[in-house]
Amino acid sequence: MEIILAIVVASAVIFFGALISMGNERQRRAIDDLREQVFRWAVQDLRIKREKLSLDVRVDDPIQWLNKIVAKTIGDDLNLNVTEVFDDPQILICTAMDNRKILFTTLSPTEIQGKKHDKRAKLSLYINRNPLLYLPKNIVTYQLSTLNSGLLFDLELNLAWNRLIGREVKDLESLWMYMF
Repeated sequence: MEIILAIVVASAVIFFGALISMGNERQRRAIDDLREQVFRWAVQDLRIKREKLSLDVRVDDPIQWLNKIVAKTIGDDLNLNVTEVFDDPQILICTAMDNRKILFTTLSPTEIQGKKHDKRAKLSLYINRNPLLYLPKNIVTYQLSTLNSGLLFDLELNLAWNRLIGREVKDLESLWMYMF
């Protein structure tokens, strides 16, 4: 009789454990679905806000806009002045009021390393005396993007970059800033 009672109790514990486990799994799926719905709602809300704001996107003074973005990103107003522009790859070299050089480009550090090691690209970089070859080792790098530079950064970047470089470029999403 005790063995039967022990088997019944063990079976009941296993049965209730399985029921609780199934209930927890159902709750987890419901929470995941809810999280996904909130995420989709937030993305759609941002799209609606961006769509309304994108109609009024203007960059009157691109260097002033760049100063504002850099100040927002690093927390220091550098009062940038454009000193040189390179075309292939596109590089904008500026000087700050404290004589630091700031290099802006659409190339990430890994892309720059790739160009340094690619023989054909390296030859064209040498011919143009491109500053990407001569970046110091202690360079400070920042990626400017919508995440750290504002909701409409990518739209404003396309307008400002086209005016600063003097060529039509489309679909830029981020800009790399190298300070030395």
